[in-house]
Amino acid sequence: MTESTLKPVALKEWAVAIEALRAGRQIMIMRKGGIREETRDFHIESENFYLYPTYEHQKKQWIKPDHQYQLDLTLEGWSTEDTEVEVHCYAELVEDILIEDQDQLNKLSELHLWTDTFAEERLKWKRTKPLHVMLLRVYELDVSIKLPIIPSYIGCKSWIQLESSTIHTASRKPVITDEVFDGAVAQIKNALKG
Repeated sequence: MTESTLKPVALKEWAVAIEALRAGRQIMIMRKGGIREETRDFHIESENFYLYPTYEHQKKQWIKPDHQYQLDLTLEGWSTEDTEVEVHCYAELVEDILIEDQDQLNKLSELHLWTDTFAEERLKWKRTKPLHVMLLRVYELDVSIKLPIIPSYIGCKSWIQLESSTIHTASRKPVITDEVFDGAVAQIKNALKG
């Protein structure tokens, strides 16, 4: 199978987190895997992927107050009966930082939209496994792509293969400049050292 015939990969993430990435308000996401991961653990399946928004499990109490309005915006017009999802972003994994203790996680508290309680719960789930803090270089598609929601996209899993050939041709631009991105990476690294 050639590169051009490989199905594009997407990482499922809360729509509110994707919007924070898309707006350049953060450059990280945190993962430990979905309940139905084939390997039972989270693994990096691709270093380049689309961001597939999910809505069902977003909860206001897990989002910091100053980001909760964005959660409301993602839910406007959304329904469990929807047959399509709109993909706006593409990402490149710049670094996968493994967090194994609460002190390290606390150092990142100001740099993401999740509450400290939610971040702590993510760390504690599957206690013997580290939390993946993925630093992402995010790109916005020039034209968002609507995809039909098919059974293989549904369920608590992190990675999906998109059944769309047109998404390969989607042009995109970075959501923040290289300089701003490098500064955000440095801020995260400095926070973890501090």
